[in-house]
Amino acid sequence: MDLNRTGVPLIEIVSDPDIRSAEEAGAYLRKLHSILKYIDVCDGNMEEGSFRCDANVSLRPLGQSAFGTRTELKNLNSFKHVEKAIAHEIDRQAYVLNEGKSVVQETRLWNPDKNKTVSMRGKEEAHDYRYFPDPDLTPLIVDETWISAVEKEMPELPDQKFSRFIRQYGLSVSDAGVLTSSIALADFFETAAAPLKDKKQAANWTLTTVLAMLNARGISITESPVPAQAMAKLLLLLEDRKINATAAKTVFDLMVENLKDPALIVKEKGLEQVSDASELESAVMAVIHENPEEATAYRDGKTKLFSFFMGQVMKKTKGKADPGIVKEILNHKM
Repeated sequence: MDLNRTGVPLIEIVSDPDIRSAEEAGAYLRKLHSILKYIDVCDGNMEEGSFRCDANVSLRPLGQSAFGTRTELKNLNSFKHVEKAIAHEIDRQAYVLNEGKSVVQETRLWNPDKNKTVSMRGKEEAHDYRYFPDPDLTPLIVDETWISAVEKEMPELPDQKFSRFIRQYGLSVSDAGVLTSSIALADFFETAAAPLKDKKQAANWTLTTVLAMLNARGISITESPVPAQAMAKLLLLLEDRKINATAAKTVFDLMVENLKDPALIVKEKGLEQVSDASELESAVMAVIHENPEEATAYRDGKTKLFSFFMGQVMKKTKGKADPGIVKEILNHKM
């Protein structure tokens, strides 16, 4: 006997028949999934059954007001399966109807290996459920005062956070959409951004470097080997110009493999940014003297060579030069 869900309530949310495509169904479920995770109703794990979907599908001819005979797709446990199963069932029912046959009201299962739905059992009508010993549930009257009290205690919901991120942090619609797609990712970003003057720096690193690392490892943000607080410390070093972007990426990679304080990694690896103007000017002049033909070509109008000189200076300083200062010196000396 498996008692792992004993005492865990089941909440069933039933939508009106107002969804017109597999993609729309997927979008609806993703939004619902996000809301439920934001308010901490469930962990949203679809594979373990914390969040599942039964999809009823029916077709009707254009101009007909009555819905067609429906089939129920049972226990779909991923957004991808939901969309594929609905799309297949639409095609299957269309084929049946175009052949002049009738759709059978039944429960069907999705077979992901064969990419098709298969019949499970005939669909019972309401009176067929009388073999259950439990009586019908009595109506539950929800007090309006209680609803108002709960509404005031509700946490910030996905759409509210999305709008706030755009307004407060100046993020694009696309970036705000990704960062608020899960409450864990949104919290990671805000924690990493908290001590920074440039909040977009945290957004950029979260959306690129952090998500790329998570995807490569096949893990979620809650499993990140670099916690948000450590990320904030790393980005502060970058913002305070104690390291440059190249060094920051190196430090991040080392933190992923063996989490240490980023400042300690910088010290151990000698990654402190070189910002001394006289030291960098010496490096710039050495690069110019070592590449006289490129210097002449640049002065003759081949301005694309500027990136070549930047690269050579960075190479000479082992990637530790302050790019902004190097650029100023090159502009002056070239």
